[in-house]
Amino acid sequence: MIGKKLSPVLVEIEETLWEFEVHSNSQPDYTTEGFRAATKIFMSALMDKIWNLQSNEDMDMEDRIKMVEKAGNDVKNIIKIYTDIDTHELYKQK
Repeated sequence: MIGKKLSPVLVEIEETLWEFEVHSNSQPDYTTEGFRAATKIFMSALMDKIWNLQSNEDMDMEDRIKMVEKAGNDVKNIIKIYTDIDTHELYKQK
């Protein structure tokens, strides 16, 4: 599965970020494309874990859809509030 294939790369990125944060006094300075990619990676991981929760709780499809839509909107709103970035615009700029 793609999650298992990407996990070692993601762990390497995480370790690199920790190392940077420990030894640097500057911001990472992500590009718009880098922020978009990080957001996509986060959303993929979040949706995977939501799917696991929904399966464990044997949720019906209607409730699953509502939950996923709410989670997506919550993340979109958090990004807008704290960065003034509209995530929909990230893909229009591509």
